[in-house]
Amino acid sequence: MATNKVLVIGLDGYEDSLGEQMMALGELPALARLKRMGAHMLLDHGPAQRTGLAWEHVASGLSPEDAGRWAAVSFDPATYSAWQEGTSLAPFTARLEARTVVFDAPYFDLRRAPNVQGLVNWGAHDPGIASNSRPDDLLSEFFGRFGEYPAKPFIYALPWSSPEKSRMTGEALTQAVNTRTEAALWLLQERFPEWDLGFVVVSEPHSALEALWHGVDPAHPLHGLPSAEPAGEGLRSVYRAVDNLVGRLTEAFPETTVLVFSMGGMGPNRSDAASMVLLGELLYRNAFGKTLLQQRPDWLAARNGIPLLGPDEDWLRSLQSLIPAPAPAPRTLASRLRKRLSAVLPESLKSYLGPLLKPSSAAKTDAPDPSGPVRLRVEWMPVSRYRAFWPAMPAFALPSFYDGRIRINLKGRERDGMVEPNQYRQVCDELESLLRSCTDPATGEGVVEFIERPAGDRDPLTLGQSECDLVVVWKGPLALEHPTLGQIGPIPYRRSGGHTGPYGMAYIVGSRLAPGDLGVHSSFDIVPTIIELLGESVPSGVSGTSLLAARGHERAMAVNA
Repeated sequence: MATNKVLVIGLDGYEDSLGEQMMALGELPALARLKRMGAHMLLDHGPAQRTGLAWEHVASGLSPEDAGRWAAVSFDPATYSAWQEGTSLAPFTARLEARTVVFDAPYFDLRRAPNVQGLVNWGAHDPGIASNSRPDDLLSEFFGRFGEYPAKPFIYALPWSSPEKSRMTGEALTQAVNTRTEAALWLLQERFPEWDLGFVVVSEPHSALEALWHGVDPAHPLHGLPSAEPAGEGLRSVYRAVDNLVGRLTEAFPETTVLVFSMGGMGPNRSDAASMVLLGELLYRNAFGKTLLQQRPDWLAARNGIPLLGPDEDWLRSLQSLIPAPAPAPRTLASRLRKRLSAVLPESLKSYLGPLLKPSSAAKTDAPDPSGPVRLRVEWMPVSRYRAFWPAMPAFALPSFYDGRIRINLKGRERDGMVEPNQYRQVCDELESLLRSCTDPATGEGVVEFIERPAGDRDPLTLGQSECDLVVVWKGPLALEHPTLGQIGPIPYRRSGGHTGPYGMAYIVGSRLAPGDLGVHSSFDIVPTIIELLGESVPSGVSGTSLLAARGHERAMAVNA
């Protein structure tokens, strides 16, 4: 049974360096007070930061190794289909006795935690689960009081090309934080006042940092645009609203242990252009010796190699217009027969013959299991335009929100595998050489920071649906130039901000941890620390080590010495 009351506030996408700047100016008094009063530390998410699954790691208490999941995008080698998949993991609270109330925690599947009350997927950035609540009628009650999420059009905003859109993004996200503050207070004070663990996640820093980062980073190539000033003010406004939320919640529960944290840091976006567009074209040219992506003359002539979009120009539509969509495959006799039967058969026979009327190779995104994880299409990414060619390519680029992900078309694993397993290492070497031969036309430097091989010493035939054969961490190119395959791009930025900051942060107040700087710890230590703060034992299988246990061990060693 929990013996302590703990309030956990997760700050999704909060960048600590910006917070430190604003604290020094007196703009974030509540966060500065918590840092001064409690134990504070930086959090290192390590390579797991590149999975894009930080909140699944929190909700489940599991690292990628322990969960067996390495990316939000999955790939089916039998159909060459790719899709974004939500969580199928139970929240760590399902194994606790603590009375828990959760508000808008991403990847927190209430269906798998029957002892938890609250609601999820109201205004989360990448929620990872369907909108849900416990009790079931809480959602309608909540919407009756607070309405739809007020910044819904701005969760994934791309406003850098327009000062007005940048201003609107900052204002909408600030208002969303203010509404979130009142909603969280209502949930924890009035609707569910009897709780041991209150778990609130604030998504707006994530949306704001990705959309508005160029406004606070003088070194960003877009910082000189007219949108930078309203972007910077909007982002700081969101931070001030987050500080107000933290202050209001901590004042409302003065006798409660408080943990405020962010899993990882943010910074300039270095991957969207390369992973979502350039890598797919590079591997296409390498496979077929011809181009698919067309060049836009005005982008080729862009000053400093940085193409810009007009205020009303859409990044995605611009890119899709440059990559011809593959012609639809001709319908087979079987598919024509299924369509004809579906049109003429009575409903009773359709039900009886249902399996015979469905294509056998339907993509997984077409018919998800209602009781399973949420599945979202990723065809919107320009790199998906190359999917029709994947079966005929020795290696291809998977859709990715972050670093480049390459899948090798391996015999015995992919349906139409081309590469023999005994050639796997050689092909990996050739792909690395291909990538390292590419330079950035704007700088003349290489485009790759480093390349990982997730298979390591394992048999590559055993790689799962969320894994790839090569992970490419970019330096941030908008174009690639290869000695023989030519220049690809440049293309404009999509998001100005990304998940490139080195550290997250945590402040803990009211625990047996002494105030002060605890240095750098693993981001995976947060969940076991929450559990021990509650006074419960950490269940087996939870990743990381409780900070309380670690500090206690250090003190014991010091006393014994």
